[in-house]
Parts: sequence; structure tokens; C-alpha cells
Amino acid sequence: MSFGLLSLLPPLLAILLALATRNVIPALFCGVWLGATMLAGYNPAAGLYNSFSDFIVPSIGDEWNATVLIYCGLFGVLISVLQRTGGAHAIARAISRKVASARGAQGSTLGLGMLIFFEDYFNALTVGSVMRPITDRMKVSREKLAYIVDSTSAPMCLLGPVSTWVVFVMGLIGTQLGEMEVSGSEYLIYLSSIPLNFYAWLALGMIFYIVVTQWDFGPMARAERRARETGKLMEDTAKPPSETDAMELKAPEDTARKRNMLVPIGVLLAMIPPLFLWTGNFPENDLVTAVGNADGGQSILIATLVAVMTGLAMGMSQRLFDFREAMDIVVEGIKSMTLVYIILALAWSIGSVTSELGTADYLVSLTEASIPPSLVPVLLFLIGAVVAFTTGTSYGTFAIMIPIAMPVAAAMDLPMALAIASVLSGGIFGDHCSPISDTTILSSAGSSCDHIDHVRTQLPYAVTAGVAGLVAFFVAGVTGTTWIGAISGVAVMLTIALVMKALWQPRQVDSAPQTR
Repeated sequence: MSFGLLSLLPPLLAILLALATRNVIPALFCGVWLGATMLAGYNPAAGLYNSFSDFIVPSIGDEWNATVLIYCGLFGVLISVLQRTGGAHAIARAISRKVASARGAQGSTLGLGMLIFFEDYFNALTVGSVMRPITDRMKVSREKLAYIVDSTSAPMCLLGPVSTWVVFVMGLIGTQLGEMEVSGSEYLIYLSSIPLNFYAWLALGMIFYIVVTQWDFGPMARAERRARETGKLMEDTAKPPSETDAMELKAPEDTARKRNMLVPIGVLLAMIPPLFLWTGNFPENDLVTAVGNADGGQSILIATLVAVMTGLAMGMSQRLFDFREAMDIVVEGIKSMTLVYIILALAWSIGSVTSELGTADYLVSLTEASIPPSLVPVLLFLIGAVVAFTTGTSYGTFAIMIPIAMPVAAAMDLPMALAIASVLSGGIFGDHCSPISDTTILSSAGSSCDHIDHVRTQLPYAVTAGVAGLVAFFVAGVTGTTWIGAISGVAVMLTIALVMKALWQPRQVDSAPQTR
């Protein structure tokens, strides 16, 4: 059954309700229920039953989704362990000795985010939780912290040479090469798309510009002014999506040792490369093939588990807590991610609903009319952005659009890397703008920022980089020259940012001091 234009209703309802109510959980559930009702012949009772039987429960039971949920729980435990043993506080103090301004705190957040390029969930949760005490002390709003974390994590996962995202996209490229009966290395094709991923580069450039100049605009300007002038790091009505008590476990000052964080994190980082190779069947497969076949989710999960065990062992050996207290820390860490579990499950469910309704197919069909080859990158970018925005998933967008983009590029004699980069950029752009995106949700959780406030304040910056990326793909498509497209994108981004800064005058905020 084809729903055509009506297939847009569930994701649009979820997005509008999330923005209107400032609560993403009922908004997502209503979107799932509406879609399930449509699929059940518009019977709301049957739709309610099917919401669970056909979408929510299967989404939780999906192997990849279950891996993510377990990984999130383990990472919640790791955060609790690092904070309970004092490692996170020691690192924060070490950084804070060199950070004397809000600009320095934001720059340190950007730098840490760029270093953790191998996994977006890990990036969002680690950078947000580690840098939060420092940005709080420097009166940087939680909205600004969440923006830097979110706009760093996904772009870096696609600009780095190895990450869980790279593994996923390589799998899509390799499958499509086989179906097209075209020879070539999916890894090399992916690497060639990195310089052309204009939105990812521009999103990072936008952060750098904002951090260096401190010229905020839009709702972020008011949020920053509120934090600096009143000490309110969040709005009074803010509801951060994490268990604050569990995320802020503190250790006595005399036990706060940097090694209590550096050793577990070092173990985690050291284990990821061999686990990637092991799950990729190395040395039977060569290095590139092994990386392409690796199970990134399982590799990160196992590495996180070992890091948790290392941190707990160090804490018990230093007599910071006994075995029973260690198990309490494990339970509290898992509980701290409960709200994230619910939001992720509903976000996946609405993605399944839109797939059943044919939302993406309908969006693609709207653009099937003949267009000039030079406009194909622009079109792929726009469709990818709309699909990611309405479904809340970059992974889903890549899975839908890459099998479309590669044959189109081959048929129209376009560079394969440019078509792939257009899809990747569009997916990240839509993901950054969508309140139902899992990475956006986790960035809010890691930064302990109200989710809707994060989306609302990040949106003008994402749109600025998105418009610049659109221009970059247009110029690159018309001229066939990458560097001209890149320069055009940078020029447009800076122009928009300067105009918005000149036009935006934040309203006066309540001057009553209150630090949260």
C-alpha cells in the first residue's frame, strides 16, 4: 500500500510535537502510533497494539540496536566509574589549570572532540561528561557545550580514516559495487570522498569560527548571555536527559588521580584496533579487507566492558570502594542511561514506521524528473538532508541513498566520490537539525542539556553550514573542481555568520544569579 504524501505525517508530527511540547518521548510515541494506525487501516486501537508488536519491541530486539543499548549502558557505567574514582575530576582540574576563559573551555572541548573520531556515541558521551565541569566553571551554557559536542562527533566519524561509521558506509559501498559489477576498493573509494564531504568540514569550521570569535547569534546568543550574566547554565524549565546524580558521582579530592581515568581510557583505545582486526578475520583477510569487514559495534562494546572492569579493579585496589559498592556503581551507571534507552528505542521505532510507510521512497520519487548532471550532487544532498531530518538517522539515510547515488553517478558519468560525499553530508546535516536523531539525543545526554534547547540553539548554526555546503556542492558540480567548491562554501558560511551576528540582538535576560 502506497501512502504518498501522507507518509510524511508521522515524522512531521513527532518533530512538531517535540518542538511544541519540549518533550521528545511523547512526541516520538505519537509519531509511532500515528504511523502504526495508518498501517492498520486507520484503526487507532490496532495501531496502538502494532506500535509495540511491530515496531517498538522488534526495534529493541534488533541485534545492532541491542548492541547499542548494551554499549550505552556500559558507557554509563564507565562514566560513573571514572567519576567515582576521581579520574574525571583529576583530568578536569588538569585541563582547567590551562583554561582561563570561556573561549579556552570551548576550544578544549573542540580539540577533545576531534581526537575521539572513531565512534560518535563514545565521542558524544565522553566529551560532554569530561568537559562539562570545566565549561560550567567558565559559565559556558549547556546549550553551547552540547552544540560543540554534537557538531564535532558525527563529522569527525566521517572524516577520520577508521570509525564505526566508516565500517558501515564501506559495507554499503562494497555491496553496491558488487551489484553494479564494478571493481574497486570500497575503502579507497571512501577515502576519496573525505575531501568532498563539504558539510562535515564546514560544520567543524563553523565551530572553530564561533569559538575563536565568540560571535554567537540566534537563540545561542541569548543562552550564552544568560550563562555569563546570571550564572544560569540552563533554562529554569530545562530537563536534561540523564540522571544527574549518577552522572555526577564525586570522589574525595585526595583520591582524584589522573591515572584513574587515563588507564581505563587507554585500555579502551588500545583494544579497539586489535578488536577491529580480530572481528574482521585478520590475518586471513588483508588489513583493508579486515577493517572493512570488522564488527565495529561489538568491538567497541567489548573494549568498553574491559575498560569498565579495569576501572573497577583500580578503584577496589585503591580501596575507594569494595566489591559490593562496585556493583552499586554498575547499577547506577546503567540507570543513568534509562531515559536515553527510551528515546533511542522510540527513535528507531519511528524510523521503522517511516520505512514501512515508504517515506523515503516518496521523497525520492518527487525528484525523479530529468535534471542536469551538475545538479545531481545538490539534489542528493537535499534529499539526504530531508530523509535524515524526518527519520532521525544518518545510518538509515546512508542505507537508503547510497544505493541510489552510486548507480546515478555511474549512469551520468559523475565522480563516484562526489555522489557519495553528497549523501554523507546531507545525512549529517539533516541529523544535526532533527530532534529525533540518536546522536543529537546522546549529545544532549552527555552534556546534560535539555534536548529541545539543544536542538533549538544548534539549528541556526547547522543551517548556516548546510547552506554553505549546498553552495559548495553546486559549485563543485558545475565547475568539476573540488577546491573551488570548498572556497565557495567557506565564503558563504562566513558571510551568513557575519550577517546574522550583525542583525541579531539578544533580548535582556533575567539578572537574578543562579548556577545550576
